[in-house]
Amino acid sequence: MNDNYDAIVLGTGLTECVISGLLSVNGYKVLHMDKNNYYGGECASLNLEQLFEKFRPGKTPSDSLGRSRDYNIDLVPKFLMANGKLVKILRRTGVTRYNMEFMLCDGSYVAKSTKIHKVPATDVEALKSPLMGLFEKRRCRKFLIYGQNYKEDEPKTHEGLDLNKVPMKAVYDKFSLQPDTIEFIGHAIALYTNDEYLEQPALPAIKRLQLYEESLRMYGKSPYVYPLYGLGELPQVFARLSAVYGGTYMLAKPVDKIVFNDKGEACGVVSEGETANCKFIVGDPSYFQDKVKKTGRVVRCICILNHTIPNTDDAKSVQIIIPQNQCKRKNDVYVFMTSFNHKVAPQGKYIAIVSTQVETNNPEDEVKAGLDLIGAVEDKFFSVVDSFEPVQDGKNDKCFISKSYDAQSHFETVGDDILSLYKRITGQDYDWSAEPDAEPGAEDKHGN
Repeated sequence: MNDNYDAIVLGTGLTECVISGLLSVNGYKVLHMDKNNYYGGECASLNLEQLFEKFRPGKTPSDSLGRSRDYNIDLVPKFLMANGKLVKILRRTGVTRYNMEFMLCDGSYVAKSTKIHKVPATDVEALKSPLMGLFEKRRCRKFLIYGQNYKEDEPKTHEGLDLNKVPMKAVYDKFSLQPDTIEFIGHAIALYTNDEYLEQPALPAIKRLQLYEESLRMYGKSPYVYPLYGLGELPQVFARLSAVYGGTYMLAKPVDKIVFNDKGEACGVVSEGETANCKFIVGDPSYFQDKVKKTGRVVRCICILNHTIPNTDDAKSVQIIIPQNQCKRKNDVYVFMTSFNHKVAPQGKYIAIVSTQVETNNPEDEVKAGLDLIGAVEDKFFSVVDSFEPVQDGKNDKCFISKSYDAQSHFETVGDDILSLYKRITGQDYDWSAEPDAEPGAEDKHGN
């Protein structure tokens, strides 16, 4: 370990592994360490015995749940947008060649008045949706066509609106959309967690709508994809990418001390009496407790089911979003489900995870709206974790720190954090100019 590196990366969460891979590809000499003995950190995928050890030490799983090794249960529930930032990085770096397979999510749903409905993301789906009456369907269709056709550099598509200045609420008003319609568009298509975006310039929201529609168009049934064998596969493929380009990995390696020079810049790490020197350090918040601030808490409930979620057409994987107003909250509630189809559970078993931002002193009660939708549960495991973000950008102290994973059941905010870290470290935007090396490999295993 006594050596000099360009970068030392601490933690093997997805964000850290992606950054490690990108830096290695760009010629940086990288040492990657993790205090845990497994990849993934907070976004690891655990077998059943590991899950019990984490949440119920000393307890053993019931035989009715099946073999431990057949489970790969995510600690953080996340789908990937098929044309989102993270999938683009996967394609751009070619890591899918490392035995990485994806499967399409069966469906995207939104809750309204305790019932769930398929999210109408296109003008055609809008005309069929039971979420709206006849006239509202037509108004929604016109709005979605406007969003799909909008191009920043083509004023004729703007219909007189400057989306860099006009708030999103004004755009909805132009099409006379009703509050319920605005709710599912903003929360289940644009994927905002609350309604603050309504008073902000409309362009980011329109781009989010376009991303959803582009992702849906790629495979036809859902905008989301998911890796076989769980999200823990993602950090590992980027670790392999880093190793191919000379990166060094050490698991179960404690970090005793971060070393700073006279300028207050991180310049090394001490572990078990050895010191590794570096130009800068990247890591998750757990390694920098004096350099991060708490941003809230996230509650998640991991549930093992022996059935699909009711009213989802027997879908083997789904995302359900319960908008904040539907459950009288400030933040949305998310339901994420995968199954044996995705190699994360034995045949006939399903893994559902309900999550949200904590707002009260009774976090477990805050996921009740999601639990009420999923039906009978064989077993469940609650976790409440603090979320953090760095107080500085890292340019002065050479400590580049990632954000904690949020409650949302998709990776777009994680993609934003990865790209922000990359720019802060390298001083350059990530280069999207090269052609993708490979498609992400999503397959619709149901013949559609």
